[in-house]
Amino acid sequence: MNPWINYHHLFYFKTIAEEGGVSKAAKKLRLGQPTLSAQLKSFENQLGVRLFERTGRDLILTEQGKVVLDYAKSIFNSGLEMLEVLRDEGKQAKPHFHIGTIDSVPKQITADLVSCALEVSECRITLSEGKLESLLSELKAFRMDLILTNSLPAGPQAQGIRSRSVYRENVSVFAAPAYKKLRKDFPRSLSGQPFIIPTYDSRLRQDLESWMHHQEIYPEIVIESQDIAIKKMLAIKGIGLIPATPASVAHQVKQGELIEIGTLEGVSEEFFVLKADRKIENPVGKAVFKRFHVSL
Repeated sequence: MNPWINYHHLFYFKTIAEEGGVSKAAKKLRLGQPTLSAQLKSFENQLGVRLFERTGRDLILTEQGKVVLDYAKSIFNSGLEMLEVLRDEGKQAKPHFHIGTIDSVPKQITADLVSCALEVSECRITLSEGKLESLLSELKAFRMDLILTNSLPAGPQAQGIRSRSVYRENVSVFAAPAYKKLRKDFPRSLSGQPFIIPTYDSRLRQDLESWMHHQEIYPEIVIESQDIAIKKMLAIKGIGLIPATPASVAHQVKQGELIEIGTLEGVSEEFFVLKADRKIENPVGKAVFKRFHVSL
């Protein structure tokens, strides 16, 4: 075996694995399928291992293939990171800081994070919102610098990711003023009431169900959503009650649109900032990760 790696072949292999087959990869790379298949075979011969198991038209990564793919992602992500750093240095302009947030994070906390970044440096900021899984992919590919979330990655998703808690607050039940009578005999009064709650991929949902089971309270779940803005709008319309931190609904409570029914003892929501291990860190992201803390 040659003592060096053909990085063209490595890139072809990575594309085939990510696209799920030679046909799709060939189309993306604008290469003929026979040519790409030959390149893959040559790469396997060079490494001396089989990277895929061939079952009909399907290609399934072998254990060795999974190892090679992990290294390939790391190698090419480092290359993208290098280009990003060189591009920013070449521009000699404001540093770029890319923040990702999941849609259940209150907008006030996101705004506080932006303010913290601007205090650190006069930078150009990009805000992206989405599911944690997709944001983590961007973070690990070094196309994003920091994620603001209320849940932590687990298992393989957590590899190469560092986290820091920035805020924690007890959760209460809020509703339109028409539900004021539920304050009496709380929390027993919650049974049978319409609730707007987080989806199952939320840690808060799990904590809520555990609390309700322990209290023997059985509400009527009418809507599931991760978007705190949507949940607040629906609660204001009287469609249901929402569990939320006081900070996330402070404006609506001040305006009289929502009232607090009661606090769920032992149930809290915690917010975190996440960053990926990088050889060359974004200086703004590095400072914000250490400095940012919510003080509401």
